[in-house]
Amino acid sequence: MKKKYQSFAEFYPFYLSQHENRMCRRLHFTGSLLVLLTLAYCLYQAFWSGLLLLPVLGYGFAWIGHFFFEKNKPATFTYPLYSLLGDWVMFKDILLRKIPF
Repeated sequence: MKKKYQSFAEFYPFYLSQHENRMCRRLHFTGSLLVLLTLAYCLYQAFWSGLLLLPVLGYGFAWIGHFFFEKNKPATFTYPLYSLLGDWVMFKDILLRKIPF
């Protein structure tokens, strides 16, 4: 039986263990950055249908990192909300240089 995490603080160390490959982290970072840039563009231009690209950009880059570089199953499939939060905390930690890019 898989462990059920009771808090994000419990989950985040597991999340990081699933992102040890540098290229995987870089692809996550790139996807998250593209999500932010696309969101800003779509809101500024009132290009509402462009918002449909957000999950494709975010998950597409991340899943390529997992399947081809990390060679594991994305945590999104088991812990979707914690995983989404983990993406943004890891993005912040990479920006702050707490995690190597």
